Amino acid sequence: MEDSSAEQILSRTDAPRTDAPRTDAPRTDAPRKSWHGVHKALADPLRIRLWEWLAQEPRSARQLADCAGLPADRLYYHLGQLEQAGLIEVAEYRPLARGKVERVYAPAETEPPGDDADPEDAAAFLGSVLEATAMDITSAYQARQAGRRRQVNVHRGALRLTDEALAELRGHIEQLSARFADPAADGTWTRVVLALVDLQDRPEADPPPGSPA
Repeated sequence: MEDSSAEQILSRTDAPRTDAPRTDAPRTDAPRKSWHGVHKALADPLRIRLWEWLAQEPRSARQLADCAGLPADRLYYHLGQLEQAGLIEVAEYRPLARGKVERVYAPAETEPPGDDADPEDAAAFLGSVLEATAMDITSAYQARQAGRRRQVNVHRGALRLTDEALAELRGHIEQLSARFADPAADGTWTRVVLALVDLQDRPEADPPPGSPA
């Protein structure tokens, strides 16, 4: 149901997109990572949010703790899981007082994973995406109740889409994503979650003209 108390907002995206390890543009300049390992690393809503915060800008565990509202000690295990999966890396060692240093993490260049996750891993990953989204919505509404300005817009519906119409819709979404995805652009970071889920089996595609039946 759409939140009628909030203004209609124009969707904008931030990176990384958790809907989106892509398989249509494989890279050849890096060893291929297992999608199974990426699913495992992201099968936790807190790790998804850590990854997304680092996509906004490099941060230390201390800074991430401020974002999450948790002690830094609670994050080291999760950062280790993300680092082990090749999703983040240590970008620098920042000097602190008395000769100490802290690690500053940033997203790693990750090969788009293949489609080899089993259904259980995929379900755990998608469940974590939805749970992280619910946490974002809850946080936004709490901020609004505290008198701060937050926009929230949620819509759930169904469309009848042919294969061609679905491809056209995806193309428009990609265009909007490219238009608003610059992390250096002015504006407020806004979480965008999009799901395109068939509720029925699609008919078999027609074979190309001239191909054997």
